[in-house]
Amino acid sequence: MSLIALSFTIIFVMFTMLISVWQKLDLEKDIAIGTVRSAVQLLLVGYVLQFIFNSDHPALIIAIVGFMITVASINAGKRGKGLRWISLYIAAAITVTELLMMGLLLGLGIVEPTPQYIIPLSGMTIGNAMVVSGLFLNQMKREVESSKGEIESLLALGATPRRAFQDVLKRSVKSSMIPTIDGMKTVGLVQLPGMMTGMIIAGADPVEAVRYQILIVFAFTSSAAITSILLSLMTYRQWFTSDMRLRSL
Repeated sequence: MSLIALSFTIIFVMFTMLISVWQKLDLEKDIAIGTVRSAVQLLLVGYVLQFIFNSDHPALIIAIVGFMITVASINAGKRGKGLRWISLYIAAAITVTELLMMGLLLGLGIVEPTPQYIIPLSGMTIGNAMVVSGLFLNQMKREVESSKGEIESLLALGATPRRAFQDVLKRSVKSSMIPTIDGMKTVGLVQLPGMMTGMIIAGADPVEAVRYQILIVFAFTSSAAITSILLSLMTYRQWFTSDMRLRSL
């Protein structure tokens, strides 16, 4: 795609801003800022990846993956405002998920140990884990608020925090995985996923593109389950005070 053709895509943004003005949504500023930021960020990432791909140095790969985990953890941590060290817990859950996913992919020889495979696959895994973490924390807040009486009754009867929270944790984990599972059920029927579409546009064999997309779908489902379960196990005590009362967020 030429730069001239790419510049024409600004028409989509302008159309969206006009709709915002017409409907008095007051989103023009956010859309403009988002447009500039996304363009600048993606261009910078493109040059950074080009440099890393050319250098092929393990330290640079680890650095970029670590940076992605840090940003994802901070962003998802905003959903758990009021919980102590929540971003660190999210970072730990995402790191374990990333190590398991890449360990299996590389250890079984499913993908080659090169930056061209490791960084994009890590980015998609980490991004999916970030979304799942945010959904889990949002659902936990709703569940704790709606089940406050039940939880406090169980605690008063001598239940441990884990036992009092067991049903809440189960519902929150299930809720955080719904988008991933729904996407898995409808992939190829409702939407053609980004990786598959990108490979086809780039000229790859559609069957080969489908194989890689199947890999991503299965990895996403597994990473979503691992992330949400780990996060539930590591953070449930953060909802309680030192004297085992529910914390007010």
